[in-house]
Amino acid sequence: MPGPLALAIWYVGIVLEIAFVVCSIARKSFFRYLFLNTYFLLGLGSDAARYYFLSRFGQSSGEYCYAYFYTDALLTLALYIALISLYARVFGELRFNRHVRFGAALLLLGTALFSYAVVAQSEKRLTTDFAYELSQNLYFVGLVLTYILWGAVLKLRETRTRLVQFILALGLYFSAYAACYALTNLSSRYSVVQYMSGAIGCLLPLTWTFTMLRHTEESRLEPARLLAVAR
Repeated sequence: MPGPLALAIWYVGIVLEIAFVVCSIARKSFFRYLFLNTYFLLGLGSDAARYYFLSRFGQSSGEYCYAYFYTDALLTLALYIALISLYARVFGELRFNRHVRFGAALLLLGTALFSYAVVAQSEKRLTTDFAYELSQNLYFVGLVLTYILWGAVLKLRETRTRLVQFILALGLYFSAYAACYALTNLSSRYSVVQYMSGAIGCLLPLTWTFTMLRHTEESRLEPARLLAVAR
């Protein structure tokens, strides 16, 4: 079993994921941000699956390894879809939704093919390597897309407070995870993922829950304040 610190971080993350979903329901915004809530609900399901394999087979077992990396890939894919849903909200009034969805699907397919090509060159060709490679590449793609979206927010003078802060928090989250993956490649995978990944995983539900509690859907930022945040 993981140590007390790792378990504590894990439990805090679960509580924060539940908090965001509960706040969304209480604020009557669950379906408005359906894909964001779906991401956290999948996260709760993944936590349950990981705990099952962890308690039954042990931390160093192949079963737990498969469960961890494939649920991680699933969550990364769900977060990618959540990011695209934020794109759709920003560009919704410009009627670019169809183009956004088509471009996102092509980018996702290209990322998956690239990840497979990288793994296929390995002599071992472990299936967990594909899940790990896909998650890593999707986080990098998500990081780039989030900063592009933030540029669009500034260009379009988007002032919806919730939407702006959701995107800002997502940019910080992707940046932190990209750094985590870089460190993972330089050291022991599990020792880094166990602590850093868990701590970073608490960042997104914490900031999004705070935003959901503090601001209503009608809240707006002043354009001058939005530019100040960008600096």
